[in-house]
Amino acid sequence: MIRVSVAERTSSVRAHTETWITARGLEPRWVGGRDSGAVWETGETGRVRPPEGVASGHVSTIQSVEELEALYDAPVASSVTKEIDHLTPLHRAYVEASPFVLIATVGPSGLDCSPRGDPAGFVRVADERTLLLPDRRGNNRLDTLRNIVVDPRIGLLFLVPGVGVTLRVNGTARISTDAQLRASFEVRGTEPTTVIVVTTTAVYTQCPKALVRSKLWDPVRFRDPAELPSVGEIMQAITSGEIDGATYDRDYPERLRATLY
Repeated sequence: MIRVSVAERTSSVRAHTETWITARGLEPRWVGGRDSGAVWETGETGRVRPPEGVASGHVSTIQSVEELEALYDAPVASSVTKEIDHLTPLHRAYVEASPFVLIATVGPSGLDCSPRGDPAGFVRVADERTLLLPDRRGNNRLDTLRNIVVDPRIGLLFLVPGVGVTLRVNGTARISTDAQLRASFEVRGTEPTTVIVVTTTAVYTQCPKALVRSKLWDPVRFRDPAELPSVGEIMQAITSGEIDGATYDRDYPERLRATLY
């Protein structure tokens, strides 16, 4: 395995760097660090010069992974250790408590990140490597589903109201039309048209820093929808008045009620 020493760094950062590199058996590359004492990752002792412009701070737009990593310390050891390829019973608790998940996919037309929500536990844990997610009624753009058909890669971010820690799941997905599976997700007499079946490849918790900084769950920070443009107002603006915003907004609550499931 490859080992490296970063003399100007603290012992804890040095240990994290060595753990990270050793665990992955990486090819030689820039290890990183803000000071000129950071070194290249090699199988030998000694120092070499950092990439052109990095140490002097003259890089304004990052052009390579090496330049990027030169600006940051090595990953915190626990952020690497926590990633596994399956769901433990402890991870499962987050999935079952979550009423809301963000789904990221990629396809020929580009990237997509879509929200999915239902009562907590609507994403079912079939086993330690499999998640089942019903595709409820939407706007029929099918962005997520179109992507999965041509590129199975998927990323999920589970949120639990009031909880800062989130759960991240990466993997591959397929779209099932199995009749019994669809029937098992029936709500209010309506079955989902399809069910997304996810096979996990990476499972780990995300620390709460982003939610703490944003105060996302703080009711004091909640906004009144009237303070923002309505969807109808936006639709009227982008269609140059072809869609009447007031009518759109007035009719939407009934459309929502009629098409929720």
